[in-house]
Amino acid sequence: MINEIFNAFPNLSQIQKEQFLMMTSLYPEWNDKINVISRKDIENLCVNHILHSLAIAKFIQFSPESRIMDIGTGGGFPGLPLAVMFPHVHFHLIDRIAKKLRVASDVADKIGLKNVSFRHGDVGECHNTFDFVVSRAVMPQPDLLRLIRRNISPLNRNAIPNGLITLKGGDLKTELGNLYSTSEIIPISDFFPQEFFKTKMIVYTPVIK
Repeated sequence: MINEIFNAFPNLSQIQKEQFLMMTSLYPEWNDKINVISRKDIENLCVNHILHSLAIAKFIQFSPESRIMDIGTGGGFPGLPLAVMFPHVHFHLIDRIAKKLRVASDVADKIGLKNVSFRHGDVGECHNTFDFVVSRAVMPQPDLLRLIRRNISPLNRNAIPNGLITLKGGDLKTELGNLYSTSEIIPISDFFPQEFFKTKMIVYTPVIK
């Protein structure tokens, strides 16, 4: 299954390959103790969680020194796979559930990530600014945008304006409402052929300041 990641990203360094390989053993070990990923889904870790997270890396190549916040990261998705992919970008992972953050922190430590930080709590307690906020189906896009707007930096250093990038499925026109016309919706099936991605989307909403 790890080859599905390697095939999708043929230019990975040897270090990145080893880090992803270690992920595939660490998460099942942790999942036996703490149910971070659905027990029936842990066998699909490579595609449904790691590769799904990495769809964002197909949409945007974050510039070095960018700062990214991952809200509702749980056990570290999409933040940790993206941190492996972009070693010169800083990722700040937030979640309300301490035991899930403990898993993410341990995985990051064991695979040698130096570009991640963690916060247990609510995003409202974070007053730092970031180039982008990423998230995986934590809450409806309009609600999430209201929460994080103040955390988006006015300084743009990437190829697209700073904003919110989420991994979604379902009826996005209804969910996005007024944001539909100002957001970009990208089918993940444009990047990956697996059946899982047929209904999965990246939703990018710029935040102009």
